[in-house]
This record gives sequence, C-alpha cells and structure tokens, in this order.
Amino acid sequence: KVQNHVKLSALLLRTTQTHFSYLFMLSSLARHATRLTALPVIVGVRSLHVHEYLSMELMREHGIHTPEGYVASTPDEAEDIYTDKFQNAGNRRRDCVIKAQVLSGGRGLGHFKNGFQGGVHMVTKPGQAREFASQMLGQELVTKQAPNGILCSKVYMMERMYMRKEMYLSILMDRASQGPLMVASPRGGTSIEDVAASNPEVIFTQPIDIVEGLTEEQCDHMASNLGLEKGTAPYEKAVKLMKNLYDMFISCDCTQVEINPLAETPDGDIVVCDAKVNFDDNAEYRQKTIFDRRDYSQEDPREVEASKYDLNYIGLDGNIGCMVNGAGLAMSTMDIIQVKGGSPANFLDVGGGATEAQVQKGFEILNNDSNVKAILVNIFGGIMKCDVIANGIINAAKEIGIRKPIVIRLQGTNVEKAKLLIEGCGFKMILANDLEDAATKAVGVADIAAQAEKIAVDVKFESFDL
Repeated sequence: KVQNHVKLSALLLRTTQTHFSYLFMLSSLARHATRLTALPVIVGVRSLHVHEYLSMELMREHGIHTPEGYVASTPDEAEDIYTDKFQNAGNRRRDCVIKAQVLSGGRGLGHFKNGFQGGVHMVTKPGQAREFASQMLGQELVTKQAPNGILCSKVYMMERMYMRKEMYLSILMDRASQGPLMVASPRGGTSIEDVAASNPEVIFTQPIDIVEGLTEEQCDHMASNLGLEKGTAPYEKAVKLMKNLYDMFISCDCTQVEINPLAETPDGDIVVCDAKVNFDDNAEYRQKTIFDRRDYSQEDPREVEASKYDLNYIGLDGNIGCMVNGAGLAMSTMDIIQVKGGSPANFLDVGGGATEAQVQKGFEILNNDSNVKAILVNIFGGIMKCDVIANGIINAAKEIGIRKPIVIRLQGTNVEKAKLLIEGCGFKMILANDLEDAATKAVGVADIAAQAEKIAVDVKFESFDL
C-alpha cells in the first residue's frame, strides 16, 4: 500500500502548472509513506525515469567521471563488447560487469521469470557475457520494487571498478527546505534506507539556495562528511564532481540525481559507479533530447496511453476504476472506497478543463482494464461541467459498449443537464446521491462482478435505473 501511496502523492504534484510549485505541495499519503526520520521529507513528482546507461552518458557530458561502458541488445553483441572493448583494447585486459537495464532498484537481488538469479553479474572470461545476456534479454526481471516483473531489452557492459571506499551522494528536491537538497554518507554501496535506519548519524544533508546555487563552502563541508581528507586529490575531485553534478541537476531539470556507490579508487580517482536520474515531466518542452529517449516499454501501458491525452492517471492494484475531477477529490474517493471495504484500481483526475475527448479516452482506459470490475465516476462540477463528463462517458459507451457496471455521482455545474443526458442515452447506469452512497454501491457491484467471474457466470446490471 505504501508504494501505491507514493505513486498517488506523486500524481498530486503533476497537477501544478508552474515549474517550482511542486516543491511546496504535500499530501497526507506522502506523510504516511515517508517514515524515515533520518532522511529529509521528500515529496514525489511525476518524473521521467531513464536507464542507467543514459544516466551515465549524461554525467560524462557534464564532466563527471564514470566507468567505461557500452550497451548491448543481443547476446552476441554483449560478447563482442567484452572481447573488443575489455580484452583486446590495448595491453590492458579488464573484467566487466553486465547489468540488466530495467527501471527498478534492487536488480542484483532480483530474479528473472525464467529462473535466472540476479540482474547484475561479473564477467571474467570469454563466453560469460553471451551466456549471461542470453538469460537476461527478452526476460522479465522481478525485484522488490517490481514484483510483477519488468522486461529487460538491453544490458549495460560496464568496466569493473576496484574501490577503496564506497560513498553515497544525491541531490533532490526537498519539501522541507523548499529547494534542492544534497544528501551524503560515507557508507555507500548498500541501501541508504538501511543505513538511515541503523546509523542515522552518518547521513548528512545540505540545503541549497536555488538562487545562489551550490557554494564552495558547502562542497567542502560535504566532502569532509564523505570522510575524505582535505588537501588530498580525492577530496578536490569530489568537490569538483559535486559542482558538476549540481550544474547537471539544474540545467537538465532533474528532480533527483542519486549516486550509490560513489567510489574512491586505489589510485585516488572519484568515480560514479551506479546512478539514478529522474527528470521533471513539466520540463519536457525544453529537454527534448532527453525525453526522446524515454523507454515506454518499461512503463504501465495504461499510463502511457493516458499521458497522450494529458490525463493524470496512475494504475493501482484494486478492482474499482475511478474517474474524478480534482486531485483532492480523487484521493478522498479512493479513501472512502477502502473504508467501505473495496480497493481502487487507479487514480484518474480528469482536471477542471478536460474535453469530452479526454473524458472518453479516460473511460475507455478504465473499461479496457481487465482488473476493473466496476467504475465509479465522482464529479463535483465547478470549472469542470457535469454535462461534459456525461457526454464523454456516453460517447465512449456508444463506441466500445459498456461491459462493466457504472456508478455515477454528479454535483455542481450543469448537473441537471447531465442527468437528462444519461437518462436519455439508452445505457443503464447506477446513480448515487452522495459520495458515501456511491462508494457503497461501487464496492457492492464490484464484489458481485468479481464473484460472478470466478464461477464463470455472466452478470448484467440492467435492473439499476436512474
């Protein structure tokens, strides 16, 4: 449920219209979801996530030292990279690490649905790259963050690094400080949440004034917190890396840049060995080159389809589809569904300025979702007119048909006009007097539909009239 809460709180912030207003918003679910007191309170943002190899490319473009690495899409290509780039490149033969490129954390401890264990492996001899890649590519990797599995279409062949010291460094947008925040720890290479729980004293934070930017003094302070000795080459390189990292964070409209581990090598280099970078969706218009590399195969197809129509949609794991106007009303609707013993299948906020076409597409997404057993429409008409919602639903019903029971609660602007449209449309829908009544009916009919499906009985809800 916490994962769902984080996704939902992220959706609230997508409804903002300005670039920085998302820094100050907070939902009650976000407060429940972020319980690590040793870490800053972080508000989620609906962001673009990119693969590790793209994060590494972007860092290299900003003068940040990363290991040598190459992307492969086939087992033969992976083997060729190992042979040509790591074995026959000059006189220095090197091992490399092959990493499954999926948008999920915990890859090393995950497993593929074909039984192959782990999404990260060391390649030390000929033939291994091909063997490992053949087990990864085209298979779904299951992790704690992705229990249903995510398809692996590429692998990243990265130079093996020998690390004298593993550290943690990140920059993110923080609600509490109302701006960028740098987080550092001398204990990297493991889950930062685990470190925060067991040793919160080794988690260091540094708020950054977004107008003034990252200062030399702040970089010095954080380099010392990483356990590096002032005046040494690693210390100076870490300070330079922080400056370049912050420049990338601002210039690329990042919402989070996380490096774990940040490594000090035996010869004194400071190297980014693994990184996660997210970007603000609101900045797509000025970050075209980054957003053009978005991997839609890693995303929920329902969310991808909804985004084409500028709908705020997040898929959840329940069986009651929700269509609501306004993020706060949508959250309340899902809360009361759970109070009544049901479970929402999605967050869908059509907003105040939705067109009939947007409403129709949102309804189609709900109707096509096999997990959805009933649809609850809850509209409080203000800017959003109830008759626009009604027309969108009716048009969708005419084109694709109604296969699932629909519970509708309408109040506000043009509500009487909307009721007349629904009454005359020829489709049977369940009308509710208020939100509690709507939730009770939605939970009830969803349960009936689910039970009927289990015993292969076809149920039609034609006895419910307006």
